[in-house]
Amino acid sequence: MKIEKIVSIAGKPGLFLVLSQGKNSLIVESLADKKRLPITNLQNISALSDIAIYTYEEEVPLREVFYSIYKKENGAKTNVKITDKEELTSYFSEVLPNFDEERVYPSNIKKVVQWYNLLVDAGFDFESVKEVEEENKEEGES
Repeated sequence: MKIEKIVSIAGKPGLFLVLSQGKNSLIVESLADKKRLPITNLQNISALSDIAIYTYEEEVPLREVFYSIYKKENGAKTNVKITDKEELTSYFSEVLPNFDEERVYPSNIKKVVQWYNLLVDAGFDFESVKEVEEENKEEGES
């Protein structure tokens, strides 16, 4: 399972794995309950690999944030209370110290934490994210 194949669908909770692509639709499978469903091109879909978090210097790809959480939690699910905005913000500042608090809302942080926990439950290989980052750095140096 690669992060490029995982998407979020507006109006639907959770994350989905893209299984196949047709002319006017995608077939996706929920990471939570493994149910498959078609998604038309009228629905708003965001690939996790395209999402970034604002910091004061730059935008950090979501995969890097997931890897930071993975390292902080030693591969386990996080147990931060998603209902406590101050705890969420404090937790996120440990994971991404320079995130832009004016543009990254507690609702965004809540979603990132929930997605991370879904990925852990689905058996996502966070080490593969580290490998992608290393490859990207090597390509940038060439």
